[in-house]
Amino acid sequence: MTVEDLRAQIEELMGEAPEPDENLVDWGLDSIRLMTLVERWREEGVEVAFEDLAENPTLTGWAELLRTP
Repeated sequence: MTVEDLRAQIEELMGEAPEPDENLVDWGLDSIRLMTLVERWREEGVEVAFEDLAENPTLTGWAELLRTP
């Protein structure tokens, strides 16, 4: 998943698109919305843990974590 993919999904969920290195928690992404994203990605076959996303809550960090080989 790319930063652009993630940015579009966050914009859909939150109504605004953050910058790639902006802290999404500070920006207003709460645990409920984060779990919504985790569940969506799991349904798409992406295995990711809530805790891993919460450790580095930026689009750049998530793109690294969700990068597919």
